[in-house]
Amino acid sequence: MELHESVTHKNGRQRKPVVSTDNMRNQEAKSSDIDTEEEETLLWTEENHSKTHKGIGDELGKVLLLLFLYVLQGIPLGLAGSIPLIMQSKNVSYKDQAYFSFVFWPFSLKLLWAPLVDAIYFQKFGRRKSWLVPTQYLLGLFMLYLSVTVDSLLESDEHKGPDVITLTAVFFMLAFLAATQDIAVDGWALTMLSRENVGYASTCNSVGQTAGYFLGNVLFLALESADFCNKYLRFEPQDKGIVTLADFLFFWGIVFLVSTTLVAVLKKENNQQNLKKKHREETQSVMETYKQLFSIVKMPTVATFCGLLLTAKIGFSAADAVTGLKLVEAGVPKAQLALLAVPMVPLQILLPVIISKYTAGPRPLDIFYKAFPFRLLIGLLYALLVWWTPSVRQEEGFPVYYYAVVLISYALHQVALYSMYVATMAFHAKVSDPVIGGTYMTLLNTVTNLGGNWPSTLALWLVDPLTSKECQEVASLTCGSPDEAGLCVKEGGTCVTTLDGYYVESVVCVVIGLSWWLLLGKRLRRLQDESPQAWHCRSSK
Repeated sequence: MELHESVTHKNGRQRKPVVSTDNMRNQEAKSSDIDTEEEETLLWTEENHSKTHKGIGDELGKVLLLLFLYVLQGIPLGLAGSIPLIMQSKNVSYKDQAYFSFVFWPFSLKLLWAPLVDAIYFQKFGRRKSWLVPTQYLLGLFMLYLSVTVDSLLESDEHKGPDVITLTAVFFMLAFLAATQDIAVDGWALTMLSRENVGYASTCNSVGQTAGYFLGNVLFLALESADFCNKYLRFEPQDKGIVTLADFLFFWGIVFLVSTTLVAVLKKENNQQNLKKKHREETQSVMETYKQLFSIVKMPTVATFCGLLLTAKIGFSAADAVTGLKLVEAGVPKAQLALLAVPMVPLQILLPVIISKYTAGPRPLDIFYKAFPFRLLIGLLYALLVWWTPSVRQEEGFPVYYYAVVLISYALHQVALYSMYVATMAFHAKVSDPVIGGTYMTLLNTVTNLGGNWPSTLALWLVDPLTSKECQEVASLTCGSPDEAGLCVKEGGTCVTTLDGYYVESVVCVVIGLSWWLLLGKRLRRLQDESPQAWHCRSSK
């Protein structure tokens, strides 16, 4: 339910849980963790290694800078995650929601241009700043542009709805730039921090991105909601929230431009004052990286595993992509829906630690297999929740017990989701060829994310075609399209849904998921019996 996979993993960009197993030490499910970055970690040779180990206090400024950069990265992602809820309150079609879902693809595809970010740069300006500075400037400029135009793009009336195509294009560019910034920051983190403290990079990533997403999604939706502000933050009710989307975009656009200027002017890469010798950064050939990717995919075991990853999440697509929007359609305030993610944060922190104890052995995918039918069952539970919602609604809103039921349902979903996610990441770390581990891990993580993106987009796309409506009072008219629905209303009729496509999808997805589990689940488990050599790339030896 993207009510939210908002703070956890919507948008193809999953938060990386910190998993306490030796197997997972190399797992920073990062689309930019390619071999060039692994080489950077080796730049800290004993010759350059300080005899006195640096504590975190000695590099607190650098850690705070990384944390801030990751917070900035989370802001556009959080905003992108809030737009579908805003559009749903304006009664856009699910086909439009499917269009907008492409905004969440760049983080799943950034492996395609990550080698270019590593290889092309201005040496005098800095390998990472060559990409970080222009991408953050562009992010700031896009936000300032949106602050002026977003109200008109989201405006809707009886004649037209929001300009979904333009919104999709602009937010896709924001996500693309944020993904590119992520590649640059990930690489910079490995050389910015000393070897003793480089482990804090993943902590900065997880905490910073989560905080940024929270600010851009949960906090924004709460402050933008007139109902929430009038109920909790004001003494006298007003028609609008404390902030508008335009105000929020303008503020963060300025923050991006000012902070990027400060980083460009004041922060140096590999400053010789801080190093006894300048570290040599070896850049892997772009073509060599792409050849490695191709050689990995050609291996039979990897090809089979990728095929399974790309199809495994079809059964969850209706529950994950459509449920949250259906709740908004049923009248649940989007701000309340977003705030339900807050109590989940402690659970999302604890779950990976607990689950990793069971995935640390030689067969982590057994946990994936066992959690699979449980998550399918939750999909049916979500459908029942959507069906139940209208009957619970009262004049003053929804009762507390309703939100408690939603929260419990969401918590159960998180348990199943994280069980599968941590098991998958553990298996990635287990089978990746250590010689080209960065490229290998990134490829598998990219396929995993794509396996969630395309079913979600398809599920959104199919809701409207699977929905049946009829025009009551005017038997000769139908409501199969927006034009026909408008004509029905014009003639004095009312369009009534006789069969909601969401329920059709929910049942079909569970049937497909159960078939996958019965027919292909055991094939997935058998991959754990393959020898290590079956996963090793010949060209890496």
